[in-house]
Amino acid sequence: MPDRSQPLRRLGFLTIGLFDPADPGAGHESTLSIIELGEQLGFDSAWLRHRHLQFGISSPIAVMAAATQRTSRIELGTAVTPLGWENPLRLAEDLATVDVLSGGRINPGVSVGTPMQWDTVKDALYPDTAEVEDFSKTRVERLASYLAGDRVRELEGKQGVVEEFSSRVEPHSPGLRERLWYGAGSLGSAEWAGAHGLNLLSSSVIFPEADEEPDFAAVQASQIRAYRAAGGTRASQGLVVIPTDSATAEQAEKYRAYVAERLPRTATPQGPRGMMFAPDLVGTSEEIAEQLWDHAGFREVDEVAFALPFSFAHEDYVQILTDIATRLGPLLGWKPAGA
Repeated sequence: MPDRSQPLRRLGFLTIGLFDPADPGAGHESTLSIIELGEQLGFDSAWLRHRHLQFGISSPIAVMAAATQRTSRIELGTAVTPLGWENPLRLAEDLATVDVLSGGRINPGVSVGTPMQWDTVKDALYPDTAEVEDFSKTRVERLASYLAGDRVRELEGKQGVVEEFSSRVEPHSPGLRERLWYGAGSLGSAEWAGAHGLNLLSSSVIFPEADEEPDFAAVQASQIRAYRAAGGTRASQGLVVIPTDSATAEQAEKYRAYVAERLPRTATPQGPRGMMFAPDLVGTSEEIAEQLWDHAGFREVDEVAFALPFSFAHEDYVQILTDIATRLGPLLGWKPAGA
């Protein structure tokens, strides 16, 4: 195994929270149960993907609110909330409320850009303003300002007998602004995140520069280094890892078939921007640990949010999370919370 430069300090996981549209409650309950298991196993954080008009979690803030009442320690995040669907002021109110309920455990992760499948949804999402909506990073700056407690308006104080108004988002949750993450996939966005005091989420999808060799690990490492050079301090990596240590033969076969089906997309850059996908890692914890220590992107971070595969069963996630926490994590130098 290659020499490790530093032990893994924080271990998290990411789930899409799939559900059957005929019985959505069961899928959401499964997600909450997985978060509870994560806390029991000592994970530092649990992250929720954000899926609109699909059969995954459309309201991670609501799910996090429920999770705050069923956990006491594990941090909860979004990876990521696309701000093109959000009003930053209202989002700040929701995030601050859930952060207060959690005792300061929320890590909002966000991204920008025109919403996916824009032409199919713009009339419903912004019926009167679709042509003038600003989907730039200005949305992130507004959200960050509101979370920080900056003034939203001049009006404040008591009016009449009952009404009392604030000039900032309420409730205000100190420290929430410092826990704001930006999902960056390019060199420029990584540098921007660092310069604006945001934490960096680097996932299994990135965009190389035109003159860069199409080597995922090397490109990811260069983006994380650029983020730190621009002033950023906290970066996390998220790859799909599937340990098979305690898997049944049937589970292991299913996992390898899943990885094999997704592997071709990693062979060459995709689309006009040269989008690159990281290969999923499947095997024993020792095999995965060796691949991670040899991964240039992983060597640039000391915290991760390993992504759970999209379409597995609840018992598969239990096995995968248990192996990550009890076998893979310790091989990477990680210690469970409270250990």
